[in-house]
This record gives sequence, C-alpha cells and structure tokens, in this order.
Amino acid sequence: MRRAIFVLTVMTLLVTSVFANGGSSSGKPYIAVVSKGEQHDFWQQVKRGAMDAAVDFDVDVTFEGPPTESDVQIQVEMLNNAIAKAPSAIALAALNTTSVIDQLSDLKDKGIPVIGFDSGVPDAPEGSIHANASTDNYGAAGLAAEKMFEIIKADIEAATDSSPVKIVVLNQDAAGESLLSRGMGFRDTMVELIDEESALSRSDISVIGNPAYVAANSPKTGKKVVIEMIVPASASNTDAAASASAMLNKVDDDNILGVFCSNEATAKGILAATNDGADLDRKYDIVVIGFDAGAGQKNAVRKGLFAGSITQDPYSIGYKAVELANKARKGEKVEDIDTGAKYYTSENMDDPDIAPLLYD
Repeated sequence: MRRAIFVLTVMTLLVTSVFANGGSSSGKPYIAVVSKGEQHDFWQQVKRGAMDAAVDFDVDVTFEGPPTESDVQIQVEMLNNAIAKAPSAIALAALNTTSVIDQLSDLKDKGIPVIGFDSGVPDAPEGSIHANASTDNYGAAGLAAEKMFEIIKADIEAATDSSPVKIVVLNQDAAGESLLSRGMGFRDTMVELIDEESALSRSDISVIGNPAYVAANSPKTGKKVVIEMIVPASASNTDAAASASAMLNKVDDDNILGVFCSNEATAKGILAATNDGADLDRKYDIVVIGFDAGAGQKNAVRKGLFAGSITQDPYSIGYKAVELANKARKGEKVEDIDTGAKYYTSENMDDPDIAPLLYD
C-alpha cells in the first residue's frame, strides 16, 4: 500500500511539473479547449478543426464538453480541471458566463490568455477574453429571414387584421449567446423586410413569445403578422420535439407560413415531430429553414422538405480558436474572426464551396 501511495505521489508531482509552465508530457505548449458539448455533430466538427490545428501549430490540445448544453456545472468542472494543468492558453465556449467569472479572473491574474469560440463568453469581464473565433450569428440568422421572406412575401402582404399570418422561430434555449443572437437576428431582419419591402409596416407586426427574444423596441400591437419566439421547456431532444409538435398542431388555426429552426437541435425536433420530415410534405404547407447541418437536416434539405438551411463552418471555428490561442500564448496581437456562414439548398448543397461545411 505504501509503495502504491509513493508511486501515485511521484506521478502526481511529475504531472504537476510537466504542466507547471504550460507544457504537456510531450514538452509542447498545451492548449485546453472547453466546448459547450460533444453530443451534436456540430461539436465533432469543431473538435476535428481544433485537433488539426494542434498538428499544424505543433501544440498539444485537449477538447472536452459536457454531455448536454444544460450541464453548466459539469462544464465548470472541466474548466477547473483544465486550469489545474496550467495551460499556455484556453479556448472557451461558455454555457453560462456568470458561472465562470472567478475562473476568468484567475486566468487573467495568471497571464493565461482565453480565446472565446462559437458563442464565446458574452459579457465577460473586460480584458479576460483576448479574441473570439465565431460565426456572426445575428447576421447569419438574418440571411435565413431574407431567404424565407422571398418565399412568403406574397402571403404576408395578403394578411389582414381578421386573417393574420404567423412566422415561428424555434430556439433551443434563452441563455446561450449564439442562440439569442440568431433569434434576434431573424426577428429583426424579418421585421425590417416586412416594413421596408412589403405593402405592410411595423404597425402591422407583433413579436410575441419568450421574453428573452422580445426586445423593448419590438413591435407589439400589430394584428396582421405575428412573429412568435418559442423556447422548449429544456434543451433536450424530447422537449424540442414536443414544442415543435405543439406548434404544428396550430398551423391551420394560426395560419403559420414559416418556421425558422435556429440550431441543429430544433431542426431535429421538428423532424422528430413530423416523421423525419415526411409530414412536412404531406400535411403541412409551411416553409421551414434550419440552421447547421447533420444527417437528418441535410436529408430534409435535399428532399425539399426544408426550403434550405444556414451552415456555419464548425471546422474553421475549432481551427481558428486554436490558432488564436496559439498566437495569444506567444504574446502576439489577436482579433476577433468571423468564421462565416452560407445558405444551402437542394440545388447548391453539393457545390465545392458548401459541401465541405455540411457535416453529418
């Protein structure tokens, strides 16, 4: 027993020594990447980009995330474990900024740079985040609104006070910065398009639903067009499907024209509620636009069940996060990077500039 304790103590000291100066067992600089999760295909592509960057920049990288995007405390423990290894830099996509305030302050005091990625670390203490590698989620969702508006413009203009129409935005939660930005980006762009490019105006529009997605200046009194912001009871696949099903039950009564699914989880939810999308063709006359990719969503787009979807570049998000972290650890100047987004349909999803962005 004493021998086992001695060996364990020696191993612990060795590990502590190895990581004490931001190095790893290989002697290379160590960068810890703490993600929002690993469960979705999106995060697997982020991980692939991060690991390829590790090779290209000759650093050691660990990539980990909690089982679901509701597991805030698990992510906090992952971050604490990463800090205990004294990394050269950290890349972080925080589930909840408030939960990591102390860690960010500690890292800043220790001179360990933090790079945000995906949604980053919104409202982090000044100077604690050196740069971000992320999609312009607000603008990307605005592109979805533009594409939907092109399809449903005539139906919007035909709306009356006695026969209103509705546009629905399905959001996984009301906490993550990326999702909030997407919901707001779609909402604001749709309002602007209706006001400026249709026969209707802001006074004809009402934005309703989850309070996190209804801005103080959102139109709220119009009767012709309703934009409803829906958030499921939790981020689970089951609750996403339940919310989608409840919404679909009101398609005829509410005269729903279109649905924007703001991430892979909500796209999966509406597919689960419609027999993998088959009912979108058989039962519902609505325009659905998704966000991200994944096998189910890609199949829905290819079959024309979804009008299209917005794809980020998850590989670039992971790659650029590690690239920025590597630069920051060396004291080089770093700036935010927009990793881009594109709209894909059944007609262009095999194009060489889009196909590589569509993960399974």
